Amino acid sequence: MSTSGWIGVDLDGCLAKYGKFGGLVIGDPVPAMVERVKRWLREGNEVRIFTARACDGNPQTISEIQDWTEHHIGVRLKVTNVKDFAMTRLYDDRCVQVEFNTGRLIGVSESGVD
Repeated sequence: MSTSGWIGVDLDGCLAKYGKFGGLVIGDPVPAMVERVKRWLREGNEVRIFTARACDGNPQTISEIQDWTEHHIGVRLKVTNVKDFAMTRLYDDRCVQVEFNTGRLIGVSESGVD
């Protein structure tokens, strides 16, 4: 694994299809993101699932997510809801990119966002 940090990937709506939240039910994989994660892993990058589901502290929740990643990606990825200084990127369907040290939004207009 890479010693230069880790890539965070959101679960619901990004890596797995998301409809109505139903407990521990995780949706079908989003093929484009699954292939992207597999490529990053082949390249030696560390990838972690970054999800609000981990905030409940329930080990069963983490285990179910890891079961899903093992089944669809081939490995049990780390699961977290906490970012740290080693996180290099975050892929999430709810994020808006902000230019470093400027507050300028990237790829979206100011209207209706804030």
